Amino acid sequence: MPVLTSLRAAVLTLVTATALVLPITPAHPAAAAQPNVVVRWNTAMLAAVRGGALGPPMVARALATVHTCAYDAWAAYDPVAVGTRLGGTLRRPAAERTDANRAQAISYAAHQAAVDLYPAQRAVFDALMTELGYDPADQSSQPAQTGLAACTAVLEYRHADGSNQLGGYADTTGYAPVNAPMVVADPLTTVNDPSRWQPLTFRNKAGVVVTPPFLAPHWGGVASFSGHARDLADQVPAPATYGSAAYRAQAAEIVSGTAALTDRQKAIAEYWADGPSSETPPGHWCLFAQQVSARDHHGLDQDVKMFFALANSVQDAGIASWEVKRVFDSVRPITAVRFLYQGQQIATWGGRVIDGATWVPYQVPTFPTPPFAEYVSGHSTFSAAAAEVLRRFTGGDAFGGSALIAKGSSQVEPGVSPANDLTLSWRTFSAAADEAGMSRRYGGIHFRAGDLQGRALGRAVGGAAWQRAAAYWSGRG
Repeated sequence: MPVLTSLRAAVLTLVTATALVLPITPAHPAAAAQPNVVVRWNTAMLAAVRGGALGPPMVARALATVHTCAYDAWAAYDPVAVGTRLGGTLRRPAAERTDANRAQAISYAAHQAAVDLYPAQRAVFDALMTELGYDPADQSSQPAQTGLAACTAVLEYRHADGSNQLGGYADTTGYAPVNAPMVVADPLTTVNDPSRWQPLTFRNKAGVVVTPPFLAPHWGGVASFSGHARDLADQVPAPATYGSAAYRAQAAEIVSGTAALTDRQKAIAEYWADGPSSETPPGHWCLFAQQVSARDHHGLDQDVKMFFALANSVQDAGIASWEVKRVFDSVRPITAVRFLYQGQQIATWGGRVIDGATWVPYQVPTFPTPPFAEYVSGHSTFSAAAAEVLRRFTGGDAFGGSALIAKGSSQVEPGVSPANDLTLSWRTFSAAADEAGMSRRYGGIHFRAGDLQGRALGRAVGGAAWQRAAAYWSGRG
């Protein structure tokens, strides 16, 4: 298995826990090739994600749109592959199928898609085009025209895919929560339905008091890449509801588990949090894919296919998990624990004993719980889907990634946790995905069933997306 090295120039900083992911590098780093245009555009998109305000399902769709445009442009220069929208109609003659033409077509397509999705960051995308040797205003070359034609077809399709991108991704279903908002700083006094989701009021990182609405309750209606995301979501069993033994048991597990967190478990909760200003869970797995590309010495053809399959798998994971979230509108631990334990003294993280009505997850106070229903875990679904695709693409589960968590770097308990430097490591993609899911239970964000059912859903979604992607590049459409 490849060993991770601390090549300073390539170290990737992940937000949430000031953790450093040490990239998998080739055996002879001095001879390593520069990242190809697919990786360069993925990197640019992740920067846009960090600087933007889109939530995880919208980020997953954005990544999928850019990499689908890149793939469809590339397919025009492959003798077999077909595009997702125009099939083989853009195919160029054999004499034109050069790496230079592929890279140019991909870049014009990716640029057009990136600007469409993150228009405020156009200057950044234009700068990348210039750095790559292209003029975004000069679209006269055949590769540029091919890339733009491929991307235009994808964008036209995605603009009508149910996401409401052109309407700012606003809800189209008329969803309204059954519970009034909870002020996180105050003890819980009442809740209309303890089985259902409750909005939270808190002070965000900018110091502003906010009450975020349910994020994208319409997302289950977005057109999925495989065509099966919603069908797979509909097979997920219902979560526990108030009055059942399972409801009380899942809350008790969260209370006892978060009260006994080790430094390693706290680090896991923060490393995988992927909240505001981060790559979000879909982007986190793109970082892992970049490491795989370097580790396995990928060429352009390999990366255009890998990121195409990966990005579409996490897009479908977002659609499937949000469908389940919207159908069940399930309660988050912060509401269930406060409701069940109000007036009782309970132990919690940090060695404290508190009134259960004031319990909070092991999360930064400026983002105590994401604004959408608990069941199923998006982290678990995104991660399992991505791991499934990477496992199938590479022909095995071996990963070898790791992250160094610096002493005292916690944002929840600054200067306190961890007491010493520690390293998180994942021998396999599956292990990384499982830890991502488990992190939400350590953090008090998800119950056990939400995690495990999310993992199962993600594996199924990833498998369906993989089959669809492979059909496209094999010419079966």
